[in-house]
Amino acid sequence: MAELAAIEIPYPEADAKNLFVRDDKKQNYYLITVKGNKRVDLKEFRRSNGTRALSFASADELMKIMGLIPGAVTPLGLLNDAEGKVQLFMDDELIKEPGLIGVHPNDNTATV
Repeated sequence: MAELAAIEIPYPEADAKNLFVRDDKKQNYYLITVKGNKRVDLKEFRRSNGTRALSFASADELMKIMGLIPGAVTPLGLLNDAEGKVQLFMDDELIKEPGLIGVHPNDNTATV
């Protein structure tokens, strides 16, 4: 996110941050997408959504499930989740007017 802040992009307010997390049993996976300037409190997320304890999924899990590398996590990666393991949680702030969300196209060299 810090590197992105140094680049001039057309809609910086639409920038999204994506966190790929899993529960402590490695049975449930979540993609949490929020506005780029927001922090995510995993303990609060757990309480709000009734999940088990959460931590970041490994790079191997990310590649196996979504076909992505760290730094290129995006909701578009859900297209690669053939087993439907990942639940998407999107920040309400991203859906408000003007309704723009800037994400990687499964590669962190661009934003769409």
